[in-house]
Amino acid sequence: MSSQPDTPAGTAVDDEWAAAMAEQGGPPDAPAAEPPPPAPRAQFPQLDPEPGAVAGSEQLDLVMDIPVTLSVELGRTKIQIRELLQLAQGSVVDLDRLAGEPMDVLVNGFLIARGEVVLVNDKFGIRLTDIVSPNERARRLG
Repeated sequence: MSSQPDTPAGTAVDDEWAAAMAEQGGPPDAPAAEPPPPAPRAQFPQLDPEPGAVAGSEQLDLVMDIPVTLSVELGRTKIQIRELLQLAQGSVVDLDRLAGEPMDVLVNGFLIARGEVVLVNDKFGIRLTDIVSPNERARRLG
């Protein structure tokens, strides 16, 4: 039963509801109407890149020449300025890593891999032993 007073305005609202219910097939106890025919499937044109648009590998080519800084970290330590000023040739600084542990490979300060030091033609290099997954890199950024 409607909580609206039986006024001309209330009657107009009731009439609108009745018309809407009639459009929908009547009250819930009315027999079900036949379902409408299925709508035709939408047809969309093939999407082609716009002239001058950059596609997959070409997008990657845009960043290939951007320089980044790759560094290898043997370890870290914290010392006081007093100790820093006392360092001289031959001084030994203890790091937080053990001998034989993998080194961190950083790109612009972000860890991307770990590896071991190798000697190639009288130059130091690093052999990558573990690449940090994209998920792990994203987790470390956040």
